Amino acid sequence: MAENNHIKLLYHHFISNAIYIMLVPLLILSFNYLSSSTTDNLLHALWMTMRSNLPVVIICGCFLSFFTVFYIVSHPRQVYLVDFSCFKPGEDYKVTRETALKQFMINDQFTEESEAFQRKMLERCGIGQATYLPESLLGKELDICMTSGRKETTMVIFGAVDNLLKKTGVKPKDIGVLIVNCSLYNPTPSLSAMIVNHYKLRGNVISYSLGGMGCSAGLISVDLAKQLLQVHRNSCALIVSTENITLNGYMGNNRSMLVTNCLFRVGGAAILISNLPSDKCRSKYVLSNTVRTQKGAYDHCYNCVVQEEDEDGYVGVALSKSLMSVAAETLKANITTIGPLVLPMSEQLLFIATLFLRKVFNLNIKPYIPDFKLAFEHFCIHAGGRAVLDELEKNLNLRNWHMEPSRMTLYRFGNTSSSSLWYELAYSEAKGRINKGDRVWQIAFGSGFKCNSAVWRALKVVNAMEEKDNPWIDEINDFPVVVPKMVSLSV
Repeated sequence: MAENNHIKLLYHHFISNAIYIMLVPLLILSFNYLSSSTTDNLLHALWMTMRSNLPVVIICGCFLSFFTVFYIVSHPRQVYLVDFSCFKPGEDYKVTRETALKQFMINDQFTEESEAFQRKMLERCGIGQATYLPESLLGKELDICMTSGRKETTMVIFGAVDNLLKKTGVKPKDIGVLIVNCSLYNPTPSLSAMIVNHYKLRGNVISYSLGGMGCSAGLISVDLAKQLLQVHRNSCALIVSTENITLNGYMGNNRSMLVTNCLFRVGGAAILISNLPSDKCRSKYVLSNTVRTQKGAYDHCYNCVVQEEDEDGYVGVALSKSLMSVAAETLKANITTIGPLVLPMSEQLLFIATLFLRKVFNLNIKPYIPDFKLAFEHFCIHAGGRAVLDELEKNLNLRNWHMEPSRMTLYRFGNTSSSSLWYELAYSEAKGRINKGDRVWQIAFGSGFKCNSAVWRALKVVNAMEEKDNPWIDEINDFPVVVPKMVSLSV
């Protein structure tokens, strides 16, 4: 196995540097030709040719100037990730698995079977003993109302945005684009309006509130911000990703809906991206690619994650038994699109060659799975649950080191919906793993059903030890921890 890996690595380096290898004999021939002719003779011949074809030279020069200007004007502007901040609740909001289950059971609405199912799920789904619940679910009585829901959301959003503005030095008036995504909590006035009001953003700020788009909405927000920053010059965008737990705990006994009680916890992130060339020197990353895959046209995909009422009238999010197969199908479509954009030529040639042999010669060989470890140094896979992470680790042929940020985020913070990707990136930064030029692949799944990707390239070595607001910084030396293997439970 080790010998095969060395052969493949040698092949990869050969294909990646093939152009330089082919240039060597060309340079040798050119040097021999130039050495056999005097420089004066060559320059004289070139000058005489240009004088005899002056109109053609002028026309070619005009065309070259035109296309150069056209390319500069039409070329997409680079979008920089200046910085981001993840919200970390205080110690008063921290709960163990046992405490979380106890709090949800205060109203005695669960049957013994539902209680046993949640207890087993909590033990085996990858959640640790130090996640966070909102104040509304921690009292002697559950306080589930609009006021409590708004209190949770303002605590998370304002906490993340305050930290981000403080560490970047950006003034609220400098923000030209505002995008907020929260799937299940969409009050009136909107969450974006709430931020505009609190921070007194300028009157012509372009604001959006994205709702009902699931855990992948954070990357949808990144893609939307990228598109807007291609139109609006010299501007920066504030993205806020969060979810509300207060109003979305499930109090019924439908097993397909009980899973969300075990996985989802309080969290949120604020991200600042910019198209200002002057921000490049202080930014952490530059955005390379975004790819969005939507499978909502197919009923089995559309219906695999649905918010609805159960037979007793309790509202919850039902997860279909086909969720894992739908996620795998959507992931395949997403990586088929992103592969040609990021994979080295060596992997693309192997994929095409294998496909050719299977389709044309009908050879009974396995489809070639590209090695994405050659395209990315870091992977941030949405911490939706232990089963999802296990499946992606297998399908992408990743190692424990690559999966560590996702598994530890799930263990320490739980599923914080669309913001989980940023806790994962913060983990890699806190571990000192991000070097200049490293590529980061963020992958997220969401209801609909969607799979979205974003690729970032590090502009510098990230020294997280200088960042006091990194959510991992005080306890990073305690990780990684061993997480028990997932045991599937029937829903």
